[in-house]
Amino acid sequence: MAQLTLLRQNHELASTDAQRNVLENRSGQPVFAEKLAETGDAPLRANGIEILQVNVGRVCNQTCRHCHVDAGPDRREAMSQEVFAECLKVLERTDIPTVDITGGAPEMNPHFRWFVSEVKQLGRHVIDRCNLTILLAPGYTDLPEFLAEHEVEVVASLPCYLEENTDAQRGDGVFQKSMAALRRLNELGYGKPDGSQTLSLVYNPIGASLPPEQQSLEDAYRQQLRTRFGIEFTQLFTITNLPISRFLEDLLRQNRFEEYMEKLVNAYNPAAVAGVMCRNTLSVDWQGRLYDCDFNQMLELGLVDHQSQHIRDFDSDRLAKRVIATGQHCYGCTAGAGSSCQGVIVK
Repeated sequence: MAQLTLLRQNHELASTDAQRNVLENRSGQPVFAEKLAETGDAPLRANGIEILQVNVGRVCNQTCRHCHVDAGPDRREAMSQEVFAECLKVLERTDIPTVDITGGAPEMNPHFRWFVSEVKQLGRHVIDRCNLTILLAPGYTDLPEFLAEHEVEVVASLPCYLEENTDAQRGDGVFQKSMAALRRLNELGYGKPDGSQTLSLVYNPIGASLPPEQQSLEDAYRQQLRTRFGIEFTQLFTITNLPISRFLEDLLRQNRFEEYMEKLVNAYNPAAVAGVMCRNTLSVDWQGRLYDCDFNQMLELGLVDHQSQHIRDFDSDRLAKRVIATGQHCYGCTAGAGSSCQGVIVK
């Protein structure tokens, strides 16, 4: 399978040309933009910028099967302090209330703590998208205290409350390390019913399926983690796996790509369109380039023409009402109850 060969052999091609070609030419499904037009939602537009999502690079201490960033210990992409400074300039001259820091393991960027401290001095809310195991890694064991001291919201990936399923997706031993990290966060007040520190968990399906109903799954997580490990958390987000990067490679290897795309299209929900995250979020990559969302960033699907393309050329008024670039992968955010970095869209 030629496309699969390209995906395996060339990381740069896997995140751009080869993936877009597969999505556009092999799904056998209606073009997403045409589906938007059918339901009266075209063109899709932003309605403000409430979240600046900063992807600080692809360096990570894990190599997860579902990772849409294709992150891992062998990656070297990392945001420089100069690009971080450009993000701070944007925050200084706008009223964007939330900075959502992601990666890779964002904490592995050498400027992570400096950036968090500077953003908090500007009075903004900070989210750290954490894989949990980094909190136990040498050189990072004091991170929980740093995050608590700066009142950083932790959004932590935990694909299942069962050890076998978690390790199958994220690597051997990850589950037990995640439990240890969650206990440490609990000790610092994260996720406690009477605590002030928000600890959100994130569920991604193990295979080619949509997430179950979010509230029911949250109840199951809470019961299992509390009973078996004494662990508390604030809320659970369910996020649909989008058919890009490693997950796309898995689908192709298993000959399930067309099946999964059909599942997403059949579950298209016009009610979810109003709340897709690209409408209130702007994504910045490690080089400072701007995208409508982190998924578009991984496909290098840039902003539409006549928009600021880099953080140094940030035009708040135009970006806040921009037309959003879409593709076949967008069916993942509008399937069923919808999917965003804050979990389901339609409750």
